[in-house]
Amino acid sequence: MSASASAVESKALPVSVEFFPPKTPEGVVKLRGVRRQLYGAIAPQYCSVTYGAGGSTQRGTFDAVAEILAEGVPAASHFSCIGATRESVREQLAQLQAMGARRLVALRGDLPSGYGAGGEFQYASDLVAFIRAETGRAFHIEVAAYPEVHPQARSPESDLQAYAAKVRAGANGAITQYFYNADAYFRFVDDARAAGADVPVVPGIMPITSSSQLMRFSDASGAEIPRWIRLRLQAYGDDVESIRAFGLDVVAALCERLRAGGAPGLHFYTMNQSTATLELCRRLNLGARLASA
Repeated sequence: MSASASAVESKALPVSVEFFPPKTPEGVVKLRGVRRQLYGAIAPQYCSVTYGAGGSTQRGTFDAVAEILAEGVPAASHFSCIGATRESVREQLAQLQAMGARRLVALRGDLPSGYGAGGEFQYASDLVAFIRAETGRAFHIEVAAYPEVHPQARSPESDLQAYAAKVRAGANGAITQYFYNADAYFRFVDDARAAGADVPVVPGIMPITSSSQLMRFSDASGAEIPRWIRLRLQAYGDDVESIRAFGLDVVAALCERLRAGGAPGLHFYTMNQSTATLELCRRLNLGARLASA
């Protein structure tokens, strides 16, 4: 393949980005600036906005989605169902449709701490089926995938079957939990296809910018940090610059392997920051402005 053909292929790989709803007016202003930087450099296919446990950030989520749509960029609201009723979900879907949203990330979600079990949906597949029954094909629906197995799954096989049920219920595609082992991703894709769940599975990419933050997130989510990465991060101690440089090298190499292996896109967990995502996309030659820089 020629260098020019490679550049065209690189720019064509879809990139999407994820934000969380800011909790303060200052955070809202800061996120607007982050979005402008990302729009100008990488022109994301869409932006997703997370949704707190039990819908605890619904207003902030929907406000952020509305702002992104007003900026002329497709937006996907995360949408969780634990603790929800059919009527509440119906109302929220109507709100999203009214604001022009056409994408959703459908999740089971978690209850806020201190709440017991409740609601009319048990699994994300129930939510996907309900959305399809209520709105037909009005929404492009992404669901979650776990290359290293959901931390609450009884077994890898039960986790795979739960994923396949979401696809059968009407999901258009999936976004994975972040990971640093490309083999786990490729194995999951192969297993999913063998199970009849043949929809695009986009890798979720978590830039490494802080050792303590990464350890905390991974302990909470069940995402595995390979031993060699964990040891290198520990060896850097409080050397922030070395951690960031190492993290960029590791994640860029991971993305290159995913692209070479046929991943249909990359979904960056930005943590409402732009620097690491922009640098990774620059290294990967993604985005018209970055590719020509």
